This record gives sequence, structure tokens and C-alpha cells, in this order.
Amino acid sequence: MRDAVTMLRRNTKHTLRNPGALIMTIGLPVVLLLLFTGVLGGALNAGLGPAIQGGDYIDYLVPGILLMTVGYGSTTTAMAVNRDMTEGIINRFRTMAISRASVLTGHVVGSTVRTLISAALVIGVALLLGFRPAGDLVRWLAAVGLLTMLALALTWFAVAVGLLAKTAEETSPFVLVVQLLPFLSSAFVSPESMSGSVRWFAKHEPFTPIIDALRGLMLGTPIDGNSGVVAIAWCVGLALAGYLWARALFRRDPS
Repeated sequence: MRDAVTMLRRNTKHTLRNPGALIMTIGLPVVLLLLFTGVLGGALNAGLGPAIQGGDYIDYLVPGILLMTVGYGSTTTAMAVNRDMTEGIINRFRTMAISRASVLTGHVVGSTVRTLISAALVIGVALLLGFRPAGDLVRWLAAVGLLTMLALALTWFAVAVGLLAKTAEETSPFVLVVQLLPFLSSAFVSPESMSGSVRWFAKHEPFTPIIDALRGLMLGTPIDGNSGVVAIAWCVGLALAGYLWARALFRRDPS
């Protein structure tokens, strides 16, 4: 734990010295929030109809934007880990009398905290734009817990991708997937309005139940079907798979 705290302190200092990562994590979701509420919100609000259960489109939109905030945060972690790998810092850590697990733990904990702060700031901007959640304290705590689980899951996957990639450019497939999947989910429109195979994919991909669960928790509305259980299962499964993958990559012989 002492070594992990040291690595967390190191990553925090890197973030403070390079605020661009935090700006990216907040800036891109806020731009999308402004775009979809200010430019497309009127048309989408009319098209969704009963899907927003009498609220404004921004109430439907914010959970999806929060998921994208977590996704953007994980992509910066993938690049940070890859930078440590390619610059030889991790190989140097391997030779030191410290816990190997602390190197990755510092990245994961630091990224998760940074992502949650970014999500809080995005919610603040959304409130200024008219977001009016009706969920009670218990539901909000559950929403924060779900966001934290999602952040841990995507961050562990990001760490594995950063360890695997030989250059920063090779992390781009992970970045593309994290940025594209929310558009093929219930983040911006209901999957019911999509066509054929796209509708099927949107209903069954990991992000849709997570967004639906967040939406129900934050707005105080019923959570459709078993979306809550499926969302937790996806988060736990992705976190476990990412952790095991990252640990295996970190333990391999660097030669």
C-alpha cells in the first residue's frame, strides 16, 4: 500500500504538470453536451417522445455523456502507461525493491479519481444547462458507485492496452472503440429508433445497460428490465478481464 500511494502521488504530479489530459477528459464531453442540447436537442427531444418520460432531452442525454467522460479518461491512461513503457520507466521500476502491483495500481487509482472529478464537473455544467435529476440520495450514491465500477473496468483495460502497444499510435484502436461505441448505444437516442442489425447491436452492447441504469438512478425513474444487474455484470466482468490481462502483460519477460 505504501508503494501504491507513492505511485499515486507520482501520477498526480504528472497530471498537475500536464493539465491537458484533464482538459481533454472534461472538454470533449462538454462540447458534445453543448452540441446535442443546443444544436440537435430540439429535434431529438421531439423524436424521443415517451422515451424521456416528460423531461427535457438533456435529462436523457447526461448519463451517456458521463459514460463518454469515463471513456475519454481511460484513453489518457492508456497513453500514459504506454509512455511509461516506451520510455523505460516501468522496466526501471521492475529492478527496484518495490511492489510490482503498485506501479499499475497507482495508474488505476489516479485515473479513477481524475475521471470522477471530471464527471462531477460535467454534471455541474449540465445543471447550468438545465439538467434536473430527480433521483434521491440513495440512487445518486448507487449511480456514483456504478460510475466508479465502470471507471475501474475501462481503466484496467486501458492499462493493458498501454502495456501491449509498442507506440502511442498503437493504442488508437482502443481509443476508437471507446469513442465509437457510445454512439451505437442508448446514449443519444433510444435503440428502438434504430434499424435492423444496428438496433440489435445497440441493445446488446455493454454500454447500453450501463447508460440505462445510470439514467434510471439519476432521474429517479424505473430501470428497464434487468439493466441494473446486467450493467454491474458487465462492469465486474470487464474489470476482471482487464486486470488479469494487464497483470499477465506486466509480468512477462521484457526481453
